[in-house]
Amino acid sequence: MPDTPLTPEVFDRAIVAIALTAGDDHRLVYVNDAFRDLFGDRPLGVPAREVFTEPGAERFVATLDAVLADGTARQVTAPRTLSCPDGGTAHRHFVYSSSPAGTLHAPGTPHGPAILTTAVDTTAELHSALEAERLSVERLQTLRRYEALMAAAAQMVWLVHADGTADELVPGWEAFTGRPFPGAVGTGWLDVVHPQDRDQLATRWADAVRDLPTTFEHVFRVRGKDGGYRHVRARAVPIVRNGGPAEWIGTTTDIEDQWRNRLRERLLARAGAVTEAERAEDAFAALAATLVPDLTDVCAVFVLREPDAAGGAVVATRVASVARPGLPPLPPINRQTFTLGERAGKAVSDRTPTTLEFADGNVPGGSIPEVSARWLKAARATSVTLLPIVVDGAVVALAATADCEGAPPPGPADIELQHEVLQRAQAPLRQALALQRARHSAVVLQRAMLTTPPRVGGADLAARYRPGNRNAEVGGDWYDAFTLPDGALAMTIGDVAGHDLAAATTMGQLRAMLRSIAYIRPHGHTPADTLRELDTAAEGLGVGSFATAVHARLTRHGADGYWEVEWSNAGHPPPVLVPVTGPPRLLAAEDADVPLSVDPRRPRVTHRDPIGPGETLLLYTDGLVEVPGEHLGRGIDRLCEAAAEARHRPLADLCEHLASGVVDLRDDIALIAFRPTPPTPGRPS
Repeated sequence: MPDTPLTPEVFDRAIVAIALTAGDDHRLVYVNDAFRDLFGDRPLGVPAREVFTEPGAERFVATLDAVLADGTARQVTAPRTLSCPDGGTAHRHFVYSSSPAGTLHAPGTPHGPAILTTAVDTTAELHSALEAERLSVERLQTLRRYEALMAAAAQMVWLVHADGTADELVPGWEAFTGRPFPGAVGTGWLDVVHPQDRDQLATRWADAVRDLPTTFEHVFRVRGKDGGYRHVRARAVPIVRNGGPAEWIGTTTDIEDQWRNRLRERLLARAGAVTEAERAEDAFAALAATLVPDLTDVCAVFVLREPDAAGGAVVATRVASVARPGLPPLPPINRQTFTLGERAGKAVSDRTPTTLEFADGNVPGGSIPEVSARWLKAARATSVTLLPIVVDGAVVALAATADCEGAPPPGPADIELQHEVLQRAQAPLRQALALQRARHSAVVLQRAMLTTPPRVGGADLAARYRPGNRNAEVGGDWYDAFTLPDGALAMTIGDVAGHDLAAATTMGQLRAMLRSIAYIRPHGHTPADTLRELDTAAEGLGVGSFATAVHARLTRHGADGYWEVEWSNAGHPPPVLVPVTGPPRLLAAEDADVPLSVDPRRPRVTHRDPIGPGETLLLYTDGLVEVPGEHLGRGIDRLCEAAAEARHRPLADLCEHLASGVVDLRDDIALIAFRPTPPTPGRPS
């Protein structure tokens, strides 16, 4: 069918601002009176790029280029400041709609493909409810008369009558959804709406009908004819007569592109802001939270471990998971580890997202961990998308997102945006992973300096060390126990000031010197003597650093299971002696000795206390009892209470119980415990 010649004069009296351009360079060939009133006189016959030079005009010209290129109508929304007759200005908002308008045929004007552009002042929509009351049959007839003009607005226009029947004034529903326009409210409208949006849409419409003259406006997703979902905005105002609604007139506009652009900008900004996490697990949790609930219902992150050999299986550990409200509680993060299945392994090797689709909750076996599969079944998941997370060219983690409660699987645009958001956080993830690797190396170094306590006849010995969570810092806490040449047991607990490699190095030097001094001195050398000589040697060798320590020498007495402890305290928290019954007792002196490296010439004191069978001696660092802003004595009281309640546990269990009960995890914890065992009848001690 040939193009219908377009005579622009038919728009002279139109109440909507109209402009016509023609040709490849979009020469302005016509504007009506309404256009001149809004935008002033513009020269005709001149290309649009030269006519419209105000800020933001390049976006309008680009829209004309796009319409001419593919013949598809487009819409642009933009603010504009207008000059008023009184010399002032007014800020208004306009919707510019451009659509192909056939071939221009007018004397004295260029020929060629024409584009019709309408400019609609949408500022008045703020008062649309009041305006709607004044709508009349005559206005409706005028609306029908300009139906072809409204089609240029790139939106669907519809009318719902008082009896519930509906008419489509400007067609577009079937082209958009692939289904005929429903002839009445409630007959097919919700069938093409996204399942997660249906209830809210129905509720909002019912509220608007009940609370006249409320204007209805809502954004929701509609299934297009290609099977994918797109966001639309529906707006409607009631035409009220005699106190009751006669009709609703409304529009439905495809806003998918602008909605996705705004969402993309917001999510990418949030992903790029994942910078405050000190641990990799926290960084991955914050990253997962950027996707939920805007792009998916749940997101879990699995950190990958390098395979043991080329071509070997890849092992992953779940470190974070986030779900939207209303879904079943997520399984706890207990760092469950599993081997990647074929689909997940391919996503990692190809560095490309992949989606598994299935019926409600029927997750394919072996594709994800069993605990996750059980949760997805309970949540009625319909898909799982596996997205590799790449940092510095290496896949370091795998994110798994899922759509639940019968929701359709994500479309290609959703998956692409999920992947882009995950990749945007490379810088903060790189920092968190580097801190994690450094911290792991520091902990390995620290543990290498802590030996396993020796086996001691007639007594149990146990120790625990737990690093704090201060990034990559390694502390100066240490414990030690070793057998002396005369058969006595030496025990030490110490803490060098600082949380860095220098503190750990000094700790290692002090520990080695103390061991040597205690071991080579003859019987009768007291713990105070050992600490004093350590202080002198540290100062002379230049390795002195502020440190606290308790050094003890334990000697067995007779066959009744009793031991004696000789101890000296260099400014350290006091040892705790837990009896078989009764309250624990602090081994503390009235006049405490100074810490190490304060004054090597000051005398130190050795104290002596008996330890009976079943009693427990605890030596510990301040990380076990110290809470910032709280007096140290309160923490020691809590330790005594916890030790008394758990005194009948095996010694190793007691140490684990005390270490795991600490709430403030920022500082290192070192703990060593000694307990004489009762003698066995008929057996030499």
